[in-house]
Amino acid sequence: MVQVKLLPTPEQAAALEATLRAANKAADLVSRVAFQQQCFRNFDLRKHTYEHVKAAFGLAAQAAQHVIKKVCDAYRTLHANLAAGHLGKPGSARRVKAEGKPISFRPQAAQPYDDRCLSWQHGDRTVSIWTTAGRLRSLAFTGSDQQLTLLSKHRKGESDLVWREDMWFLHATVDVPDVPIIAPDGFLGVDLGIANIATTSTGVRHSGKGLNAVRHRNRELRRRLQTKATESAKRLLKRRHRKESRFAANVNHVIAKQVVTEAERTGQGIALEDLQGIRDRVRLRKPQRVTLHSWSFQQLGAFIGYKAARAGVAVIHVDPSYTSQQCSHCGHVDKNNRLDQETFSCTSCGFAEHADVNAARNIASRGAAGWAVSHAA
Repeated sequence: MVQVKLLPTPEQAAALEATLRAANKAADLVSRVAFQQQCFRNFDLRKHTYEHVKAAFGLAAQAAQHVIKKVCDAYRTLHANLAAGHLGKPGSARRVKAEGKPISFRPQAAQPYDDRCLSWQHGDRTVSIWTTAGRLRSLAFTGSDQQLTLLSKHRKGESDLVWREDMWFLHATVDVPDVPIIAPDGFLGVDLGIANIATTSTGVRHSGKGLNAVRHRNRELRRRLQTKATESAKRLLKRRHRKESRFAANVNHVIAKQVVTEAERTGQGIALEDLQGIRDRVRLRKPQRVTLHSWSFQQLGAFIGYKAARAGVAVIHVDPSYTSQQCSHCGHVDKNNRLDQETFSCTSCGFAEHADVNAARNIASRGAAGWAVSHAA
């Protein structure tokens, strides 16, 4: 996905805003019909809503179909979350609330466009886009050199029109071909944690000290704003949430790039922990639980994965069980090996190392073993 910023005139911005409002009002109506009829398949839902949506909200044929598809996708995501238990157990208040009402859409929620509603003029850096006020032509956009190159060479499929903090964006789907994976010469293990967000088996530690201080300050600000509960406080809470999400994503991007660059430079693959169910497995004190549940380790793993694919670097996920208690020198496992958060000292052979580095080396060894098994002749 590539994000480019639109530079509309005031008249163009008004047309874009009116279009989002109309599309999302239509989506609310379609959602109510889907909920009442318990009809969530795209083709079937069209029979109930397509003509009415076009007539009542002034949407073009393709725009109306995208609204219906957006609603179906939203319900598909909801049902997947319910099935996975992400919204609580059957009968819980949160689950009952989610199941008991139709999905609603914000007035300025994103709207998808395909090539029949949106065309790109890369040379002029403009787009032509459908709105309820007619087709907007010569709508300027901008982005970094890397974004613009990806957009012109690899754009494929739909784009989403997004409004955020009084700015307009297009999120364009790009299909970048992966580089062939090179057979790795060993593996770079990556241990993920709280005190150190990521530690590699070569001893590089990406400290979370400054980051955790920023996040602690944000938590305290959120607490005060939630206590205040005024309308202005609620607006500020929303802005702070988006700001922290962008901050976390930027940190994860930087760490992922450094990890992949190190692996590419040394000709190694990358071994990551399989984080499935980490929130259920790990037992921590309350302050650490807050940090664990709020930091996006899964996002960091995803960033490493796609950056590695572009660089032709192999990635393998391993079982993280006992990596913090196992000696990377002799293999002895004992909970007493881990003296504290930083210190590892083997009770069998006496080997001592920073605890996170030791865990990363165990992950690297498991990665090499797993790769050998999965690629055995």
